[in-house]
Amino acid sequence: MHRRLVLVSAASALVVLSLVLVLLQGRSADAEETRSTSVTGAQAVQPPASDAPSASPSPAPSASPTPTPAPAADAPRQSPSPSAPSEPAPQRKAKADHVAAADAPLAGRIKPDVTYSGVATFYGTDGSGACLYDAGSDVMTAAMNTADYETAKACGAYVRVQSGGKSITVRITNECPGDCAVGQLDLSAEAFAQLAEPSKGRIPITWNLVSPSDLGTLSVRYKSGSSQYWCGIQAIGHRNPLARLEVQVGGGWKQLTRTTYNYFLSEDGSGCGGPIRLTDIYGEQLTVEGLTIRPDVTQSTRVQFARR
Repeated sequence: MHRRLVLVSAASALVVLSLVLVLLQGRSADAEETRSTSVTGAQAVQPPASDAPSASPSPAPSASPTPTPAPAADAPRQSPSPSAPSEPAPQRKAKADHVAAADAPLAGRIKPDVTYSGVATFYGTDGSGACLYDAGSDVMTAAMNTADYETAKACGAYVRVQSGGKSITVRITNECPGDCAVGQLDLSAEAFAQLAEPSKGRIPITWNLVSPSDLGTLSVRYKSGSSQYWCGIQAIGHRNPLARLEVQVGGGWKQLTRTTYNYFLSEDGSGCGGPIRLTDIYGEQLTVEGLTIRPDVTQSTRVQFARR
């Protein structure tokens, strides 16, 4: 009897030990699963390590496992659509037109690349007039209305005149005051006859500034009475309208005032007989040196403004 109780007790102890071992193994597995779940969860909420290059200014698109905006933005530049080249063209042309219009910052009322309209009349002239140019063999001249004459700024300008499908080029040598309206040109009789029958007397026209090619060098003339104490200076035969005339005084340049009779005056004699600087409406500057004061004598130079 005693031996049976011992065997039963031993068997019971063995069963209890087995149960304890099973329980311990179950707890260990649960703990391991818990740790594994916690680590996986941490990886899920943290930004992937591969996202870091996309936030960096360093250009490494290949380092990122997902597409970044940069390659997508570059795609149109790499493969432009067929219509892309044709769209900017009008913009470039508009910009070019804008530059052309602003290419003559010193222009007065008469500007390049602008077409003016008015009427043309005619009168008998030998080429002389308010601009005080000498009479000559050039019969293709015109007088400009007072508004567009603009205190002699129009003197020496070349304009193309069109009417009825015909075109001529004339040089402005005179002012047409009084009845001449804005836009009107009073042509020489010879110039008018190339556009219409003189019997018409008055015709509608359009005209615009031009820069002729068949010109030699320009000339300079001192007005009668000029000396080292007072002088008037005139430029003759310039291709483009003249905007400024300056004389050298000391180490700089002094701009002279233009008169309605197309001479630039140095009232106190400053710069008289010295270097002269001429500027056209486009800003091109020419310097004339070595001219002495010789009143009423037209002195040739070696310079001329560029054709525009």
